[in-house]
Amino acid sequence: MVKTQTPGELLPLTPPVFHILLALADEERHGYSIMQDVALQTNDALQLGPGTLYGCLKRMLAAGLVQESDERPDPALDDERRRYYRMTALGQAVAKAEARRLASAVSTARAKRLLSPGKAAEGKT
Repeated sequence: MVKTQTPGELLPLTPPVFHILLALADEERHGYSIMQDVALQTNDALQLGPGTLYGCLKRMLAAGLVQESDERPDPALDDERRRYYRMTALGQAVAKAEARRLASAVSTARAKRLLSPGKAAEGKT
């Protein structure tokens, strides 16, 4: 019997896995769309190549964080070879737990005066 993991047991997430979950938070996406969204989220600081993306997706599928979608857009508007992914309830819980963990780390960094209040972590102090 497979033991179901709690969100906390899957933390911390690697940056690619966290950003893939963020890309899937508001809609189903195919691989190339995930890569584009991650680059947009991070101002091109994190650009996923196909090997990284599909390796992460394979592990995320096995962990139950994402699943392949059976729904497809109109075939006239899309390539039938594309695989679409969506976040599962576990994936959403894990993404929320990771966001809380990161927010706590940022709060601690501000308390230690490594970041100014309200400033993004873009090297600004």
